[in-house]
Formats: sequence, structure tokens, C-alpha cells
Amino acid sequence: MIVRFALIGLLHLPPLAANPVMDGADPHACVSGREYWLYPTEPRSREPVFAAYRSSDLRSWKRAGTILELRKVPWVKEDGASWHGAWAPALAEKDGKFYFYYSVGPQNPTPSRIGVATADSPAGPFRDSGKPLLTGGDGFEAIDPMVFVDPADGKAWFYAGGSAGAKLRVFEMGDDMISLKREVEIPQPEKFTEGPFMHLRGKTYYLSYSHGRWNDSSYSVHYATAPSPAGPWKYRGCILESDAKHQGPGHHSFVENPATKEWFIVYHRWETARKAAPFRGGRKIAVEKIGYDEQGLIRPVVMTDGKSPASPMRR
Repeated sequence: MIVRFALIGLLHLPPLAANPVMDGADPHACVSGREYWLYPTEPRSREPVFAAYRSSDLRSWKRAGTILELRKVPWVKEDGASWHGAWAPALAEKDGKFYFYYSVGPQNPTPSRIGVATADSPAGPFRDSGKPLLTGGDGFEAIDPMVFVDPADGKAWFYAGGSAGAKLRVFEMGDDMISLKREVEIPQPEKFTEGPFMHLRGKTYYLSYSHGRWNDSSYSVHYATAPSPAGPWKYRGCILESDAKHQGPGHHSFVENPATKEWFIVYHRWETARKAAPFRGGRKIAVEKIGYDEQGLIRPVVMTDGKSPASPMRR
């Protein structure tokens, strides 16, 4: 999701990240004030927690601190599961308040759930609403939340779902940003697996998402366009896929530098050339510059390493 926050005097920020920029997965990136903010699935955490990271240039990220601990959210334990995973968060802002949406595993034998917490700052602390926003079941996995606040009318749209069920659900949110007003029936986007993300450029709404299995080389990013946040969608193809050095890039977000109007994709990948799956170990987060053609279609993304001046990101 692209989150458009109020911006005052944002610095002219360099367009190149030193890839990979950090450990982690499922990164949600946005801009608030004079900084970029990043919310990932935490790497190698002993406890199921979420944290915020901040950066002034997309290169160097500083951990701003833990913003939510699942063990302190009472409803998480109500399913009786022996363990819980803290997965794939997202952030939205409306009327000066910040809303943090997050996935709670497992998916089996109990259904996954999505929670929402609020704060006065992107750094938290976030306070949970007191109940799940959405619970999975009947072939739907309640994972990978994303919220888009449409600048055209101020309405907030909630997207979630995927993985084994490969089902996307779309809702119009309540004005309080912690409830769902109505579900919108949509045809399933072509090649959708999980990780939906919405951004707006000009008058075009871009729904992007991951396709394939999360721990093998089929994982990739595809997208569709529409004249509204709820479709109808026109499939546009794959923009990010495995190459000779990196496997399974996906579960991404888009972020715009409002000073330069440059767009970036923030995603995770496996730093390996081997094709044999399943991949094991830690995933890494990387950032690439996005290009659009004359028709507004997204050009295929080339994965980069390091800070070489020859990198396509410097062009």
C-alpha cells in the first residue's frame, strides 16, 4: 500500500538503497514527516513482536523500537493454539492518527486472524482495538492486511488474504479505521497468491501482489490496474521475479518520494542462486527504483546489489 501522509519540507532523498538493506520479510514502507518508515515481519525474533524502522534515505535503517507484542494482546490466546506468529503488517494514517494492521498465525489448525492497533505516532506505542478485525475460515486465510486511504474521497479500503487459499477479499472500512463497513465482491485478480498492495499514481489504481510459493523460486510480483480502488482489474503482468543471484522476490510495498516524485518498491528476497526448494534461512529486504512507461505501465524491475554507480537505480 502507498500511504500518503502530510508532508512538510521533506528532504530531497537519494534514490539508491544499498541492497539488501536489512534482514526481514514482508516489508511495508511509507513516508511520514521527513522520514521513511518500514514495518516488516521481524527476523529471528524469539517472541512474536512487531517493530518500526526509520530512515532518511532508504539506505540506512534504524530500529525505532518494538511497537506491539502479541503476548500483551489478550484475544490472541483465545484460539488455544500452542504458538502464534506475528506476520506481514501494514500501516495507514487518517486524520492525524496511525493504524497498524497485522497478521496473527497459525493458519492451521486454528484460523489466522488480523488485528488492528492505534497510535499517535508511526513509532507507537500502538494500542490494540481489543478484538480481531477479521478471522479466516472456509477457504480464506486472514493474512497480509493492507489499507489504502483514497485521496479522492477519503474512503479507506481494506485488502487481505491469500497463501494456500489464494483468495483476496476487499472491504470498505468504517470511519473509525478499526471496523469494516461492507465487503465488495470482486473477481479474483489473475495470478494472485498473497500480499496485496494498492498505490495510486495519477488517476490509475495499481493493485500489486505476490504469486507462487513463498519459499521457492516461483515467488514473484504481478500487478493489475483499475479506475477505482475496488476494480475492475486489468491484469498487466509480472514485474519482479527470480534471477541468477536472487530467488523468490516478493511480498512488497510501493513508496513515493514526494519531493522528487520517484517511486520505489520495497520487497524481500532470498540471497541465493540455488533453485532447489524449499529455501531455508533468513530473507533479506531490498529496495529498487520503479519506472513507468508512457502508458503508465510499470517496467520490469531489475534486482540490484550494493551501491555501484553502474546500478540501474542511479539512472
